[in-house]
Amino acid sequence: MCRLRLNESTERFLRVLLESAIAASAVGEADASSSSKPVNFAPLDALSKLVLLLIKFVPGDPGPAGPAANDAAKPKAQLGLLARLLAATISVLTRQYEQRPHDFNQRAYLRLFGSWLFDLNAPDPTLDPIQPQVLSAFCSTFQALQPSRLPGFAFGWMELISHRMFMPKLLLAKGQKGWPLLQRLLVGLFTFLHPYLSAAELTAPVRILYRGALRILLVLLHDFPEFLCDFHFGLCDVIPPSCIQMRNLILSAFPRNMRLPDPFTPNLKVDLLPEISQSPRILSNFSAALTAHGLLPDLDTFLNTRGPFSLLNELRKRIAATEGQPQIGLMNSLVLHVGSHAIATVQNNAQHAAGGLAHSAPMDVFQKMTNDLPPEGRYLFLNAIANQLRYPNNHTHYFSCVLLFLFFESHDEQVQEQITRVLVERLIVHRPHPWGLLVTFIELIKNPRCRQRGAGGTGRGGGAE
Repeated sequence: MCRLRLNESTERFLRVLLESAIAASAVGEADASSSSKPVNFAPLDALSKLVLLLIKFVPGDPGPAGPAANDAAKPKAQLGLLARLLAATISVLTRQYEQRPHDFNQRAYLRLFGSWLFDLNAPDPTLDPIQPQVLSAFCSTFQALQPSRLPGFAFGWMELISHRMFMPKLLLAKGQKGWPLLQRLLVGLFTFLHPYLSAAELTAPVRILYRGALRILLVLLHDFPEFLCDFHFGLCDVIPPSCIQMRNLILSAFPRNMRLPDPFTPNLKVDLLPEISQSPRILSNFSAALTAHGLLPDLDTFLNTRGPFSLLNELRKRIAATEGQPQIGLMNSLVLHVGSHAIATVQNNAQHAAGGLAHSAPMDVFQKMTNDLPPEGRYLFLNAIANQLRYPNNHTHYFSCVLLFLFFESHDEQVQEQITRVLVERLIVHRPHPWGLLVTFIELIKNPRCRQRGAGGTGRGGGAE
């Protein structure tokens, strides 16, 4: 055992075991009635049990402290052996996939990873001390095997990241340390699906992957809504505009300790709700895209000084990609950064004077974008605003006022039609619907200003006046 633990050939030994088990699991060609090859799981299960025993009983290296330090050094040896095992598995899987991508059988690897997740995360005094590190090691492994690199492993990969011995345990880890790890995995999934979901028609395999992604979001919405609340920006950033229901699932999440007011309550005073003054927690770095494109310093200067106005004329060009259309990620980043700055300014001033929403640097940016962008770019811009219409908080309230203000202040029917379209198309899909979206749409259709245009506020008593 010591030679296995300390020798540099450990990974090569594990790789030979893996290759032998995978080869022994292949029992023949696929049947005519089935496109998948039969798999003999016995060699794979035997390997899984062998690996479990190796990790559980690998001795630690006491070093100069003597045998008494063996117990303290054992977790390090266990994690080292697990790291070598996962590295060997990545190597074998990747090589087999690259050699025969159209004949790759992912079921064998799905069985191995599933067995290891069960065995290494089950309650066990020997393994309990290293469980957080075990989950982290599997996260790194799944990140290396994500579908954008190995499309033929996409189905098995999606089943593994949503495994009941992986995703829930990762989200329940102490201090929410597993939340950013799962967020990166989900971003990898949606990034892979993005070009396929943007197509006019979905192929049968992509449709199955899409439904699987919806089920993962439904599980998170039901059991871990705070996760979706905190990472809504990063997840919506990689979901194409056409996936309205998928985005609604994320934006409908609200903290479990909150009871949502009925949006259909007559004369609901949104600005008087106690939750409406609270700021939501956003764990995604929503200013990263602005920083990467060198726009953040100039934008902050304008928001703080309301000048120079030349920046407003440059915005359209600076957020456009090479094809001339705005970049979705940069647009989302711009909208949330500008809105967050506006909200912070209002809170710091401790006053919400009449006309504060209209006559401000953030609204200068929003109105300039609304007026200058072409229809395609304006649609993305309005969607970026609608992405912030979620559960009751000050972001939802502010962006609801912004959207209604843009509608009532615009003298362009195309702008009003596009704002209405963005709201309606999110409401005509199956439930759930975000609370802030419902409140905004109800205010839009009930407000008398929908029938008589004019200047002024939204009539909500909350700051657009």
